[in-house]
Amino acid sequence: MADEFVQRSLDEIRFWSRIMKEHSLFLKLGFTCEDTQLIQEADRFYSIFEDIENRAFAYTPDVDPRVIYDFNNVVHTAVCHIWAFKRKVLGLIIQCKILGSNFPLLVDHVSREAAYFMNRLKQLNTGTLDPLPDAVINENVFFLKIMADHAKFINHLLDPSERKLVEQARDFSHDFDQLLFQAIDLDSMRPQSQTQPLLDQFVDQNRVSVRQLRDFKKTARDLIEACRIKSIIPPLLADHVFREASHFLEILDAFDAALSHSK
Repeated sequence: MADEFVQRSLDEIRFWSRIMKEHSLFLKLGFTCEDTQLIQEADRFYSIFEDIENRAFAYTPDVDPRVIYDFNNVVHTAVCHIWAFKRKVLGLIIQCKILGSNFPLLVDHVSREAAYFMNRLKQLNTGTLDPLPDAVINENVFFLKIMADHAKFINHLLDPSERKLVEQARDFSHDFDQLLFQAIDLDSMRPQSQTQPLLDQFVDQNRVSVRQLRDFKKTARDLIEACRIKSIIPPLLADHVFREASHFLEILDAFDAALSHSK
């Protein structure tokens, strides 16, 4: 159990600390040159999470679990602070106190990811990870909205002349909105909805859609990196959303294997 705790903790921190680091950069790029204090705060968070990421990769699987328990607490504190920063920025944008190019939904989106990371660290340290039926629904409700958001961001950041890609992004946005509504319905029907056949179908259906979205994101990323399409999407952002889709697909694959094993 100790080894599993260490590995799961390091896996989560290695993935999400890079995401938090990149969020800091994306927020910074969306500020105007007049927002000097916000830019400095974003730079500070970038450095904090870069250090956390480096520390996470420096640990080996045989590290003392007590060291990782303490590390999780340190990371949790840092994530709490960046979550508060993101919510502050969201308030400033919505109240028209700052301008720039950060969509309010994007800032809310990155704050939801920070809240998710905070909760996962707390679950790991308290040993209160969700049982499989709850985890299947909770993870899908969270990640399906993340995927729907990504499709909307891609749609709005592509040049309008990229009509085919814009249409594809719009279609993905609609599809994932529908999948999210289905997940919310399944959530509200708990615990009666948590039967093996329903959860099997739920996971299988979402795996197909997430795989298609991941492949679309990979294609878009490769085209952006090769400067073959017109957009204002930085290559790093294109890779960022591709990695998150791949991460969600890994979670769904693990659910599929666990559900098959429990039959």
